[in-house]
Amino acid sequence: MAIAQVAASQQQQQQPDIGYTPDYAKYLARVQKRLATEKLSTTLPDGFPLKLTSDLVWDKTDIGSRYDWTYVLTPSDLDEVELALQHFKALKKPLGFVNQTTFPLPTLHAKLREVSRQVHEGFGFKVVRGVPVDSHSREDVVAIYAGIAAHVAPVRGRQDYTYDGKPADVAMNHIKDLSRVYDASQIGAPAYTNDKQVFHTDSGHVIALLCLQEAQEGGESLLSSSGRVYNELVETRPDLVRTLSEPWPVEVFDTPGTPYVSRPLLYFTPETPTSPSRLIIQYARRTFTGFQGLPRSPHIPPITEAQAEALDTLHFLAEKHALTLDFQKGDIQFANNLSIFHARKGFTNAPGKERHLVRLWLRDDEYKWNIPKELEGRFDKVYKGVEEENTVFPLEPYIRSASLGKK
Repeated sequence: MAIAQVAASQQQQQQPDIGYTPDYAKYLARVQKRLATEKLSTTLPDGFPLKLTSDLVWDKTDIGSRYDWTYVLTPSDLDEVELALQHFKALKKPLGFVNQTTFPLPTLHAKLREVSRQVHEGFGFKVVRGVPVDSHSREDVVAIYAGIAAHVAPVRGRQDYTYDGKPADVAMNHIKDLSRVYDASQIGAPAYTNDKQVFHTDSGHVIALLCLQEAQEGGESLLSSSGRVYNELVETRPDLVRTLSEPWPVEVFDTPGTPYVSRPLLYFTPETPTSPSRLIIQYARRTFTGFQGLPRSPHIPPITEAQAEALDTLHFLAEKHALTLDFQKGDIQFANNLSIFHARKGFTNAPGKERHLVRLWLRDDEYKWNIPKELEGRFDKVYKGVEEENTVFPLEPYIRSASLGKK
């Protein structure tokens, strides 16, 4: 036991001085030290491009003049949504059975398919505005949300394996400050606090977020193009592109037999006869730093100083180029999880003004991107074996297993 404790202590000491919240002063000091003491690579990994050029490469200075990212549901759209809701309710099926057939949108369908094209082949995100969240019950709002999303990306992913103590394919997760409901030791992800969330990606191909309620102040959504960040890295720090494309020890919080996996954060897939070349980013900072009730385990390999610098660099470059979106009640934000970093600002709630989003992880088999083999297991956890009859949409917030702290 003593030997194991010593080994764990040594592992813990080797972890760089880095936390979930990026510290700009520490970041600058680490950059200066590495530049002064290390011989850093000046070449890119094999096959990685010198520059990315597509609509997916944008920043806050030019996106507004290039792209109208909001589609406002029209009165006729809303009439069609209402008819689809009544059609689905008449079937008397659980919410897991919401799909393009059971929630028919004959005219709006084409507009929502264009949303999917923009998410996959255009600028990487789109906001659908005007879901009638105040005039319907929570269950009906969720049915409308799932129905609209089914026409954008028909395949829903799993965000948890259990619900209410029973096996289930949990399709929806609530993003809400639960710090007054759960002790801090039970909260292992910032999604359940009012803290800011740093730039990251989720699991799956497409993230959908419906705003049920805005905060009294703050909580703005931030989106940033990984292609824009990549181009700046190539120009200024190609060594960090190499670092990001090499294997990292990624902590896995909800699989006891597999405490971590080893994989890159950054991937480049060359052009093929059926798809263009693509840059893919997949990472969440808390899997390398821990968060609150889920600190990083001392029993898995620490990250390196180069990896710590790369994490901070991703955040600060994404922040530099990010677009700020104010979530309005009834907005659905769709984002390409493979090419768009997202974050949020901290917020303040008040009675009747408590920020509350609900999230879906989606896939559209018509437009989906090919996944590198290193990510197949991660994506299988989301999509493989999800069954309609086993699908659950929790109507009230709770902390999912992968974010539940260890008491």
